[in-house]
Amino acid sequence: MFVPKTITAVALTAALASLTAATAPASGAAEGRGYTGPKPTIVLVHGAFADASSWSGTVKRLQRAGYPVVAIANPLRGLAADAAALRAVLAGIDGPLVLVGHSYGGAVISSAATGDLRVKALVYIAAFTPDKGESAAELAAKFPGSTLGETVNPMPYPLPGGGTGTELVIDQAKYPRQFAADVPVTEAAVLAATQRPVATAALEEKAASAAWKTVPSWALVATEDRNIPPAAERWMARRAGSRITEVTASHAVPVSRPGVVASVILDAARSTR
Repeated sequence: MFVPKTITAVALTAALASLTAATAPASGAAEGRGYTGPKPTIVLVHGAFADASSWSGTVKRLQRAGYPVVAIANPLRGLAADAAALRAVLAGIDGPLVLVGHSYGGAVISSAATGDLRVKALVYIAAFTPDKGESAAELAAKFPGSTLGETVNPMPYPLPGGGTGTELVIDQAKYPRQFAADVPVTEAAVLAATQRPVATAALEEKAASAAWKTVPSWALVATEDRNIPPAAERWMARRAGSRITEVTASHAVPVSRPGVVASVILDAARSTR
């Protein structure tokens, strides 16, 4: 996987919290039977080259099951800064939490959950699960299979206080095959046009902690992933002791297989009781 040389990470304040929902009415509570107390709030964190709308199909299913849901806007500027932005959102939520990360979002939830006793489960959807001292870039390169480096374009962006950083965006013409091969072409074109670029600093920044060592975890491996090699997803999930589900899907599995994604998340949420 090609990633340009490290650019210093800059902390950005997150503009966060979208797709928030209160607990759904009793008509949707059947999937949540067995709970005697408050259900956890499920917090969804997207990764690089996507935005919070990629969770839309999953959100609908979780809401029907009676869970409060928040899908945040991940800044994608640096691991420590992005984790701090997520923690700021979590501080405004009462009660137990289930954190879900897609792709680079897995690294963010691993960092943000550390030390927060309200986090009852971590769910990794075709995601990075770094240990302390590891970066997303090195984990993606641990096994062969990623073709991401052949499809990204580096672009400069201004840093607060002066200077420039480098961010990556997937070429729109290459996006459907690279990121969303099992998504209808017209929908994949929309995903390509609305993708959020990621700073190379975010992909190269090493994790300072790994919450999966103390918090139960679930993992969904996308076996047709061209961004993160499926072998890497499988290896990270096994190392973390996650409960693993595999599905034939692209990296855009939250878009192409929202029912499977929601099922894994609901399994994690129900386990908190």
